[in-house]
Amino acid sequence: MEILLQVIFFMLLFELLEIYLHRADTLATLIDKLYVYYNQSIFIFFLVHPSFYYVLGVLLYFDAFNFYGMIILILKTFDLFFKIELIKQRYFKKSMDSELKKMMGMKLTFSMKFLSILVHVPLLYMGISSI
Repeated sequence: MEILLQVIFFMLLFELLEIYLHRADTLATLIDKLYVYYNQSIFIFFLVHPSFYYVLGVLLYFDAFNFYGMIILILKTFDLFFKIELIKQRYFKKSMDSELKKMMGMKLTFSMKFLSILVHVPLLYMGISSI
């Protein structure tokens, strides 16, 4: 039980670190910040997402590739590739769908910033505790 609490605590810390690294008022500002990392190196872009690697490591360590483990891994992977796709559309293709353009100007609320903690941490807990 103690190891489970430590794993969840570190997941919470990594999620808070990502919230700090990705702080922005709008989605466009977030994509602009991530483009700076992406433009320097794709590896730096992936390094500013430490919770992805942590989740992958925890799932491998506990062999917790059950329903909840796969859901959190899929969510994290889709999140990364959606950000990459937004960067490509905004900076390389120079064209976006009208819906995505509207989304880019949306203000990120306080609850949206902490949504990852409310989703990913419980999923990791359920994934580990159900093995």
